[in-house]
Amino acid sequence: MTTIEPPATRDVVPFGQAVKAWFTISLQTFGGPAGQIAVMQRHLVDERRWIGQRRFLHALNYCMLLPGPEAQQLAIYVGWLLNGTRGGLVAGTLFVLPGLVALLALSAIYVGYGDAHTVTALFAGLAPAVVAIVAQAVWRVGSRALTNRVLVGFAVVAFVALAVFGVPFPVVIALAALAGWAVHRWQPHLVTAGGHGGNGTDGPAPLIPDDALHHHSPSGRRAATILAVGLVAWFAPVALVAATTGVGSVYTQQGLFFSGTAVVTFGGAYAVLAYVAQRAVEDYGWLSAGDMVRGLALAESTPGPLIMVVQFVAFLGAYHHPGSLDPWVAGVVGSLLTTWVTFVPCFLFILLGAPYVERLRTNRTLSAALTGITAAVVGVIANLGLYFTVHTLFADSRTISGGPLRLELPELATVRWIPLGIAVIAGVLIFRLKWSVLRVLGVSALLGLTAGLAGLPIT
Repeated sequence: MTTIEPPATRDVVPFGQAVKAWFTISLQTFGGPAGQIAVMQRHLVDERRWIGQRRFLHALNYCMLLPGPEAQQLAIYVGWLLNGTRGGLVAGTLFVLPGLVALLALSAIYVGYGDAHTVTALFAGLAPAVVAIVAQAVWRVGSRALTNRVLVGFAVVAFVALAVFGVPFPVVIALAALAGWAVHRWQPHLVTAGGHGGNGTDGPAPLIPDDALHHHSPSGRRAATILAVGLVAWFAPVALVAATTGVGSVYTQQGLFFSGTAVVTFGGAYAVLAYVAQRAVEDYGWLSAGDMVRGLALAESTPGPLIMVVQFVAFLGAYHHPGSLDPWVAGVVGSLLTTWVTFVPCFLFILLGAPYVERLRTNRTLSAALTGITAAVVGVIANLGLYFTVHTLFADSRTISGGPLRLELPELATVRWIPLGIAVIAGVLIFRLKWSVLRVLGVSALLGLTAGLAGLPIT
Protein backbone atom coordinates (compact mmCIF):
# COMPACT_ATOMS: atom_id res chain seq x y z
CA MET A 1 0.00 0.00 0.00
CA THR A 2 1.40 3.41 -0.93
CA THR A 3 1.51 6.48 1.24
CA ILE A 4 -1.74 8.42 1.17
CA GLU A 5 -1.47 12.15 0.50
CA PRO A 6 -4.18 14.34 2.02
CA PRO A 7 -6.21 15.98 -0.76
CA ALA A 8 -6.98 19.67 -0.85
CA THR A 9 -10.46 19.06 0.58
CA ARG A 10 -8.81 18.22 3.95
CA ASP A 11 -9.83 14.59 3.58
CA VAL A 12 -6.76 12.77 4.81
CA VAL A 13 -8.03 9.59 3.16
CA PRO A 14 -10.57 9.45 0.29
CA PHE A 15 -14.00 9.90 1.84
CA GLY A 16 -15.54 6.90 0.07
CA GLN A 17 -12.69 4.68 1.26
CA ALA A 18 -13.17 5.93 4.81
CA VAL A 19 -16.94 5.27 4.70
CA LYS A 20 -16.30 1.72 3.52
CA ALA A 21 -13.79 1.18 6.34
CA TRP A 22 -16.16 2.49 9.00
CA PHE A 23 -18.98 0.30 7.70
CA THR A 24 -16.68 -2.73 7.87
CA ILE A 25 -15.70 -1.83 11.43
CA SER A 26 -19.35 -1.32 12.43
CA LEU A 27 -20.20 -4.93 11.57
CA GLN A 28 -17.48 -6.26 13.91
CA THR A 29 -18.08 -4.17 17.04
CA PHE A 30 -19.05 -7.04 19.32
CA GLY A 31 -17.81 -7.65 22.84
CA GLY A 32 -18.29 -4.30 24.54
CA PRO A 33 -15.88 -1.35 24.54
CA ALA A 34 -12.74 -3.45 24.85
CA GLY A 35 -13.63 -5.48 21.77
CA GLN A 36 -14.75 -2.40 19.84
CA ILE A 37 -11.54 -0.51 20.59
CA ALA A 38 -9.53 -3.57 19.58
CA VAL A 39 -11.40 -3.75 16.25
CA MET A 40 -10.57 -0.11 15.50
CA GLN A 41 -6.99 -0.69 16.60
CA ARG A 42 -6.64 -3.57 14.15
CA HIS A 43 -8.28 -1.84 11.20
CA LEU A 44 -7.02 1.73 11.60
CA VAL A 45 -3.62 1.34 13.29
CA ASP A 46 -2.35 -2.13 12.38
CA GLU A 47 -3.77 -2.86 8.93
CA ARG A 48 -4.60 0.41 7.16
CA ARG A 49 -2.06 2.43 9.19
CA TRP A 50 -4.08 5.61 8.84
CA ILE A 51 -3.25 6.75 12.38
CA GLY A 52 -0.33 6.05 14.71
CA GLN A 53 -0.54 4.17 17.99
CA ARG A 54 0.23 7.19 20.18
CA ARG A 55 -2.29 9.42 18.39
CA PHE A 56 -4.93 6.68 18.64
CA LEU A 57 -4.39 6.31 22.40
CA HIS A 58 -4.29 10.07 22.92
CA ALA A 59 -7.78 10.26 21.41
CA LEU A 60 -8.88 7.27 23.51
CA ASN A 61 -7.64 8.92 26.70
CA TYR A 62 -9.90 11.92 26.09
CA CYS A 63 -12.89 9.70 25.29
CA MET A 64 -12.35 7.81 28.53
CA LEU A 65 -12.91 11.03 30.46
CA LEU A 66 -16.30 11.71 28.86
CA PRO A 67 -19.74 10.37 29.73
CA GLY A 68 -21.16 7.98 27.18
CA PRO A 69 -19.79 5.07 25.11
CA GLU A 70 -16.07 5.70 24.74
CA ALA A 71 -15.66 3.41 21.72
CA GLN A 72 -18.23 5.31 19.67
CA GLN A 73 -16.70 8.60 20.75
CA LEU A 74 -13.30 7.29 19.67
CA ALA A 75 -14.77 6.47 16.25
CA ILE A 76 -16.11 10.05 15.98
CA TYR A 77 -12.72 11.45 17.02
CA VAL A 78 -10.71 9.38 14.55
CA GLY A 79 -13.27 10.03 11.82
CA TRP A 80 -12.82 13.76 12.49
CA LEU A 81 -9.03 13.44 12.30
CA LEU A 82 -9.28 11.69 8.93
CA ASN A 83 -12.12 13.55 7.20
CA GLY A 84 -13.16 16.52 9.30
CA THR A 85 -16.66 17.10 10.65
CA ARG A 86 -18.39 14.94 8.03
CA GLY A 87 -15.94 12.15 8.77
CA GLY A 88 -16.79 12.28 12.47
CA LEU A 89 -20.53 12.31 11.76
CA VAL A 90 -20.30 9.33 9.39
CA ALA A 91 -17.98 7.31 11.63
CA GLY A 92 -20.14 7.82 14.72
CA THR A 93 -23.39 7.11 12.89
CA LEU A 94 -22.18 3.94 11.18
CA PHE A 95 -20.72 2.74 14.47
CA VAL A 96 -24.18 2.48 16.06
CA LEU A 97 -26.34 1.81 12.98
CA PRO A 98 -25.97 -2.02 12.77
CA GLY A 99 -26.64 -2.35 16.50
CA LEU A 100 -29.66 -0.06 16.28
CA VAL A 101 -31.21 -2.13 13.48
CA ALA A 102 -30.32 -5.46 15.10
CA LEU A 103 -31.59 -4.57 18.57
CA LEU A 104 -34.77 -3.01 17.17
CA ALA A 105 -35.49 -6.29 15.38
CA LEU A 106 -34.60 -8.34 18.47
CA SER A 107 -36.81 -6.15 20.66
CA ALA A 108 -39.74 -6.84 18.35
CA ILE A 109 -38.95 -10.57 18.30
CA TYR A 110 -38.69 -10.58 22.09
CA VAL A 111 -42.08 -8.89 22.50
CA GLY A 112 -43.73 -11.21 19.97
CA TYR A 113 -41.91 -14.48 20.65
CA GLY A 114 -40.00 -13.94 23.89
CA ASP A 115 -41.28 -17.14 25.42
CA ALA A 116 -40.31 -19.28 22.44
CA HIS A 117 -37.77 -21.90 23.49
CA THR A 118 -35.90 -21.73 20.18
CA VAL A 119 -35.31 -17.98 20.46
CA THR A 120 -34.16 -18.33 24.08
CA ALA A 121 -31.70 -21.09 23.16
CA LEU A 122 -30.30 -19.09 20.26
CA PHE A 123 -29.60 -16.07 22.43
CA ALA A 124 -28.25 -18.20 25.29
CA GLY A 125 -25.40 -19.38 23.08
CA LEU A 126 -24.20 -15.85 22.36
CA ALA A 127 -23.49 -14.59 25.88
CA PRO A 128 -20.72 -17.16 26.68
CA ALA A 129 -18.99 -16.30 23.41
CA VAL A 130 -18.86 -12.66 24.44
CA VAL A 131 -16.92 -13.72 27.57
CA ALA A 132 -14.16 -15.06 25.33
CA ILE A 133 -14.35 -12.06 23.01
CA VAL A 134 -13.90 -9.63 25.91
CA ALA A 135 -10.98 -11.70 27.26
CA GLN A 136 -9.23 -11.43 23.89
CA ALA A 137 -9.88 -7.69 23.74
CA VAL A 138 -8.53 -7.12 27.27
CA TRP A 139 -5.38 -8.98 26.27
CA ARG A 140 -4.94 -6.94 23.11
CA VAL A 141 -5.50 -3.57 24.72
CA GLY A 142 -3.39 -4.46 27.75
CA SER A 143 -0.48 -5.75 25.68
CA ARG A 144 -0.23 -2.36 23.98
CA ALA A 145 -0.93 -0.05 26.90
CA LEU A 146 0.92 -1.85 29.73
CA THR A 147 4.52 -1.54 28.60
CA ASN A 148 6.27 -1.67 31.99
CA ARG A 149 5.70 -2.89 35.53
CA VAL A 150 4.55 0.49 36.79
CA LEU A 151 1.73 0.65 34.26
CA VAL A 152 0.83 -2.98 34.97
CA GLY A 153 0.61 -1.96 38.62
CA PHE A 154 -1.79 0.84 37.69
CA ALA A 155 -4.05 -1.68 35.98
CA VAL A 156 -3.92 -4.15 38.87
CA VAL A 157 -4.66 -1.49 41.48
CA ALA A 158 -7.59 -0.21 39.40
CA PHE A 159 -8.98 -3.74 39.07
CA VAL A 160 -8.70 -4.44 42.80
CA ALA A 161 -10.17 -1.05 43.72
CA LEU A 162 -13.24 -1.72 41.59
CA ALA A 163 -13.72 -5.46 42.05
CA VAL A 164 -12.76 -5.80 45.72
CA PHE A 165 -13.46 -2.43 47.33
CA GLY A 166 -16.17 -1.00 45.10
CA VAL A 167 -14.37 2.31 44.60
CA PRO A 168 -16.40 4.52 42.24
CA PHE A 169 -15.08 4.66 38.69
CA PRO A 170 -14.53 8.47 38.63
CA VAL A 171 -12.37 8.18 41.77
CA VAL A 172 -10.26 5.43 40.17
CA ILE A 173 -9.73 7.53 37.05
CA ALA A 174 -8.85 10.66 39.05
CA LEU A 175 -6.33 8.76 41.19
CA ALA A 176 -4.81 7.15 38.07
CA ALA A 177 -4.31 10.58 36.50
CA LEU A 178 -2.72 11.86 39.71
CA ALA A 179 -0.46 8.79 39.90
CA GLY A 180 0.59 9.26 36.26
CA TRP A 181 1.51 12.86 37.02
CA ALA A 182 3.47 11.81 40.15
CA VAL A 183 5.41 9.10 38.31
CA HIS A 184 6.24 11.62 35.59
CA ARG A 185 7.94 13.79 38.20
CA TRP A 186 9.83 10.79 39.61
CA GLN A 187 10.66 8.70 36.53
CA PRO A 188 9.33 10.54 33.45
CA HIS A 189 10.51 7.90 30.97
CA LEU A 190 7.96 5.44 32.40
CA VAL A 191 4.91 7.46 31.43
CA THR A 192 5.91 9.79 28.61
CA ALA A 193 6.01 9.32 24.87
CA GLY A 194 9.35 8.25 23.61
CA GLY A 195 10.28 6.24 26.69
CA HIS A 196 9.49 2.69 27.70
CA GLY A 197 6.13 3.79 28.99
CA GLY A 198 4.22 6.49 27.19
CA ASN A 199 0.95 5.77 25.49
CA GLY A 200 1.78 2.21 24.71
CA THR A 201 4.12 0.81 22.07
CA ASP A 202 4.53 2.71 18.86
CA GLY A 203 3.00 -0.07 16.79
CA PRO A 204 3.41 -0.05 13.02
CA ALA A 205 4.51 3.24 11.51
CA PRO A 206 1.49 5.14 10.17
CA LEU A 207 1.35 5.98 6.47
CA ILE A 208 -0.04 9.42 7.32
CA PRO A 209 2.13 11.77 9.41
CA ASP A 210 0.52 13.31 12.48
CA ASP A 211 0.76 16.82 11.06
CA ALA A 212 -1.36 15.80 8.05
CA LEU A 213 -4.34 14.75 10.16
CA HIS A 214 -7.34 17.06 10.24
CA HIS A 215 -7.44 19.75 12.90
CA HIS A 216 -9.21 22.98 13.79
CA SER A 217 -7.75 25.85 15.77
CA PRO A 218 -9.85 26.28 18.92
CA SER A 219 -12.07 29.36 18.73
CA GLY A 220 -15.01 30.73 20.68
CA ARG A 221 -17.05 31.24 17.53
CA ARG A 222 -16.63 27.64 16.37
CA ALA A 223 -17.41 26.31 19.86
CA ALA A 224 -20.55 28.46 20.15
CA THR A 225 -21.79 27.30 16.73
CA ILE A 226 -21.25 23.62 17.49
CA LEU A 227 -22.84 23.98 20.92
CA ALA A 228 -25.93 25.71 19.51
CA VAL A 229 -26.42 23.25 16.66
CA GLY A 230 -25.76 20.29 18.94
CA LEU A 231 -28.23 21.35 21.61
CA VAL A 232 -30.96 22.01 19.05
CA ALA A 233 -30.37 18.62 17.41
CA TRP A 234 -30.37 16.95 20.82
CA PHE A 235 -33.59 18.39 22.24
CA ALA A 236 -35.71 19.22 19.18
CA PRO A 237 -37.16 15.66 18.93
CA VAL A 238 -37.96 15.71 22.67
CA ALA A 239 -39.77 19.02 22.27
CA LEU A 240 -41.67 17.63 19.27
CA VAL A 241 -42.97 14.56 21.11
CA ALA A 242 -43.83 16.69 24.14
CA ALA A 243 -45.87 19.03 21.92
CA THR A 244 -47.66 16.20 20.09
CA THR A 245 -48.16 13.60 22.84
CA GLY A 246 -48.06 15.68 26.02
CA VAL A 247 -45.45 16.29 28.68
CA GLY A 248 -46.67 13.30 30.68
CA SER A 249 -46.46 10.77 27.83
CA VAL A 250 -44.07 7.85 27.93
CA TYR A 251 -42.19 9.32 24.95
CA THR A 252 -41.49 12.62 26.71
CA GLN A 253 -40.53 10.78 29.89
CA GLN A 254 -38.10 8.59 27.98
CA GLY A 255 -36.63 11.50 26.02
CA LEU A 256 -35.91 13.48 29.19
CA PHE A 257 -34.81 10.52 31.30
CA PHE A 258 -32.34 9.13 28.76
CA SER A 259 -31.07 12.63 27.93
CA GLY A 260 -30.11 12.80 31.59
CA THR A 261 -28.44 9.38 31.66
CA ALA A 262 -26.43 10.33 28.56
CA VAL A 263 -24.45 12.86 30.58
CA VAL A 264 -23.79 10.66 33.63
CA THR A 265 -22.66 7.40 32.01
CA PHE A 266 -19.07 7.61 33.22
CA GLY A 267 -17.26 4.30 33.41
CA GLY A 268 -19.16 2.49 30.67
CA ALA A 269 -22.65 1.11 30.42
CA TYR A 270 -22.44 -1.13 33.49
CA ALA A 271 -21.83 1.89 35.71
CA VAL A 272 -25.20 3.41 34.83
CA LEU A 273 -27.32 0.35 34.07
CA ALA A 274 -28.11 -0.30 37.74
CA TYR A 275 -29.61 3.18 37.93
CA VAL A 276 -31.48 2.73 34.63
CA ALA A 277 -32.84 -0.62 35.75
CA GLN A 278 -34.05 0.74 39.08
CA ARG A 279 -35.84 3.72 37.56
CA ALA A 280 -37.24 1.85 34.52
CA VAL A 281 -38.50 -1.13 36.54
CA GLU A 282 -39.49 0.32 39.91
CA ASP A 283 -40.38 3.95 39.17
CA TYR A 284 -41.71 4.00 35.61
CA GLY A 285 -42.84 0.36 35.26
CA TRP A 286 -41.64 0.17 31.65
CA LEU A 287 -40.50 -3.46 31.97
CA SER A 288 -39.79 -6.17 34.55
CA ALA A 289 -36.46 -7.00 36.18
CA GLY A 290 -36.33 -10.21 34.14
CA ASP A 291 -36.90 -8.23 30.97
CA MET A 292 -34.01 -5.97 31.89
CA VAL A 293 -31.62 -8.88 32.35
CA ARG A 294 -32.62 -10.45 29.05
CA GLY A 295 -32.35 -7.08 27.32
CA LEU A 296 -28.78 -6.78 28.54
CA ALA A 297 -27.99 -10.21 27.10
CA LEU A 298 -29.46 -9.16 23.76
CA ALA A 299 -27.39 -5.98 23.77
CA GLU A 300 -24.26 -8.03 24.50
CA SER A 301 -24.96 -10.16 21.42
CA THR A 302 -25.37 -7.28 18.96
CA PRO A 303 -22.74 -4.97 17.49
CA GLY A 304 -22.27 -1.49 18.88
CA PRO A 305 -22.10 0.02 22.39
CA LEU A 306 -23.65 -1.91 25.26
CA ILE A 307 -25.55 1.22 26.31
CA MET A 308 -27.75 0.45 23.30
CA VAL A 309 -29.71 -1.67 25.78
CA VAL A 310 -31.63 1.53 26.60
CA GLN A 311 -33.24 1.14 23.18
CA PHE A 312 -34.66 -2.21 24.32
CA VAL A 313 -35.87 -0.62 27.56
CA ALA A 314 -37.59 2.17 25.64
CA PHE A 315 -39.18 -0.22 23.14
CA LEU A 316 -40.80 -2.29 25.88
CA GLY A 317 -41.79 0.80 27.87
CA ALA A 318 -43.50 2.46 24.92
CA TYR A 319 -45.06 -0.83 23.80
CA HIS A 320 -46.62 -1.32 27.24
CA HIS A 321 -47.73 2.33 27.52
CA PRO A 322 -48.51 3.34 23.92
CA GLY A 323 -51.08 6.04 24.62
CA SER A 324 -53.02 6.74 21.44
CA LEU A 325 -50.52 4.98 19.16
CA ASP A 326 -50.50 1.37 18.04
CA PRO A 327 -48.22 -0.53 20.47
CA TRP A 328 -45.83 -1.60 17.71
CA VAL A 329 -45.55 1.94 16.36
CA ALA A 330 -45.11 3.20 19.91
CA GLY A 331 -42.24 0.77 20.51
CA VAL A 332 -40.41 1.95 17.40
CA VAL A 333 -40.94 5.63 18.23
CA GLY A 334 -39.75 5.18 21.81
CA SER A 335 -36.66 3.18 20.85
CA LEU A 336 -35.59 5.59 18.09
CA LEU A 337 -36.09 8.67 20.25
CA THR A 338 -34.10 7.11 23.08
CA THR A 339 -31.28 6.12 20.74
CA TRP A 340 -31.18 9.68 19.40
CA VAL A 341 -30.90 11.42 22.78
CA THR A 342 -28.35 8.85 23.97
CA PHE A 343 -25.87 9.25 21.13
CA VAL A 344 -26.24 12.81 19.85
CA PRO A 345 -24.38 14.16 22.93
CA CYS A 346 -21.37 12.02 21.94
CA PHE A 347 -21.00 13.96 18.69
CA LEU A 348 -21.33 17.23 20.60
CA PHE A 349 -18.65 16.31 23.17
CA ILE A 350 -16.12 15.24 20.53
CA LEU A 351 -16.62 17.94 17.91
CA LEU A 352 -16.59 20.57 20.65
CA GLY A 353 -13.59 19.33 22.61
CA ALA A 354 -11.29 17.64 20.08
CA PRO A 355 -9.54 20.82 18.86
CA TYR A 356 -8.61 21.71 22.43
CA VAL A 357 -7.39 18.18 23.15
CA GLU A 358 -5.27 18.25 20.00
CA ARG A 359 -3.70 21.52 21.14
CA LEU A 360 -2.63 19.79 24.37
CA ARG A 361 -1.22 16.74 22.61
CA THR A 362 2.43 17.74 23.15
CA ASN A 363 1.97 18.62 26.81
CA ARG A 364 4.12 16.02 28.56
CA THR A 365 2.55 16.48 31.98
CA LEU A 366 -0.95 15.98 30.61
CA SER A 367 0.28 13.05 28.53
CA ALA A 368 1.66 11.40 31.68
CA ALA A 369 -1.67 11.84 33.48
CA LEU A 370 -3.56 10.39 30.53
CA THR A 371 -1.12 7.48 30.34
CA GLY A 372 -2.00 6.67 33.95
CA ILE A 373 -5.66 6.71 32.97
CA THR A 374 -5.04 4.42 29.98
CA ALA A 375 -3.29 1.87 32.18
CA ALA A 376 -6.03 1.99 34.80
CA VAL A 377 -8.70 1.53 32.15
CA VAL A 378 -7.25 -1.89 31.35
CA GLY A 379 -8.11 -2.86 34.93
CA VAL A 380 -11.54 -1.28 34.55
CA ILE A 381 -12.27 -3.33 31.43
CA ALA A 382 -11.00 -6.48 33.15
CA ASN A 383 -13.39 -5.80 36.02
CA LEU A 384 -16.29 -5.54 33.59
CA GLY A 385 -15.18 -8.81 32.02
CA LEU A 386 -15.18 -10.44 35.46
CA TYR A 387 -18.68 -9.10 36.17
CA PHE A 388 -19.98 -10.51 32.92
CA THR A 389 -18.27 -13.86 33.50
CA VAL A 390 -19.79 -14.26 36.96
CA HIS A 391 -23.29 -13.47 35.73
CA THR A 392 -23.04 -15.54 32.54
CA LEU A 393 -21.36 -18.76 33.65
CA PHE A 394 -22.96 -19.07 37.10
CA ALA A 395 -26.59 -19.02 38.16
CA ASP A 396 -25.95 -17.38 41.54
CA SER A 397 -23.35 -15.20 43.20
CA ARG A 398 -22.75 -13.88 46.70
CA THR A 399 -21.29 -10.64 47.97
CA ILE A 400 -18.67 -10.60 50.72
CA SER A 401 -18.67 -7.29 52.56
CA GLY A 402 -16.98 -5.93 55.62
CA GLY A 403 -15.59 -2.46 56.16
CA PRO A 404 -14.38 -1.20 52.78
CA LEU A 405 -14.41 -4.72 51.31
CA ARG A 406 -17.13 -5.54 48.81
CA LEU A 407 -16.37 -8.56 46.63
CA GLU A 408 -18.85 -10.48 44.47
CA LEU A 409 -18.00 -14.16 44.07
CA PRO A 410 -19.80 -16.86 42.08
CA GLU A 411 -21.47 -19.78 43.80
CA LEU A 412 -19.33 -22.53 42.31
CA ALA A 413 -22.04 -25.14 42.79
CA THR A 414 -24.29 -23.18 40.43
CA VAL A 415 -21.95 -23.28 37.44
CA ARG A 416 -23.78 -23.41 34.11
CA TRP A 417 -21.96 -26.22 32.33
CA ILE A 418 -23.35 -25.65 28.85
CA PRO A 419 -22.51 -21.90 28.76
CA LEU A 420 -19.10 -22.74 30.27
CA GLY A 421 -18.47 -25.26 27.50
CA ILE A 422 -19.51 -22.76 24.84
CA ALA A 423 -17.21 -20.14 26.39
CA VAL A 424 -14.27 -22.58 26.33
CA ILE A 425 -14.94 -23.51 22.69
CA ALA A 426 -15.22 -19.82 21.78
CA GLY A 427 -11.92 -19.15 23.54
CA VAL A 428 -10.16 -21.89 21.57
CA LEU A 429 -11.60 -20.57 18.31
CA ILE A 430 -10.46 -17.02 19.10
CA PHE A 431 -7.08 -17.53 20.76
CA ARG A 432 -5.80 -20.67 19.04
CA LEU A 433 -7.52 -20.75 15.66
CA LYS A 434 -7.73 -16.94 15.26
CA TRP A 435 -11.34 -17.02 14.04
CA SER A 436 -13.18 -13.78 13.42
CA VAL A 437 -15.72 -12.51 15.93
CA LEU A 438 -18.65 -13.06 13.57
CA ARG A 439 -17.70 -16.69 12.91
CA VAL A 440 -17.30 -17.37 16.63
CA LEU A 441 -20.69 -15.82 17.40
CA GLY A 442 -22.31 -17.86 14.65
CA VAL A 443 -20.88 -21.13 15.98
CA SER A 444 -21.80 -20.21 19.57
CA ALA A 445 -25.39 -19.37 18.62
CA LEU A 446 -25.64 -22.71 16.82
CA LEU A 447 -24.28 -24.54 19.87
CA GLY A 448 -26.80 -22.80 22.11
CA LEU A 449 -29.64 -23.67 19.75
CA THR A 450 -28.54 -27.30 19.56
CA ALA A 451 -28.30 -27.58 23.35
CA GLY A 452 -31.71 -25.97 23.79
CA LEU A 453 -33.41 -28.24 21.27
CA ALA A 454 -31.79 -31.25 22.96
CA GLY A 455 -33.38 -30.24 26.25
CA LEU A 456 -30.10 -29.41 28.01
CA PRO A 457 -30.06 -26.66 30.67
CA ILE A 458 -28.73 -23.51 29.00
CA THR A 459 -29.86 -20.73 31.38
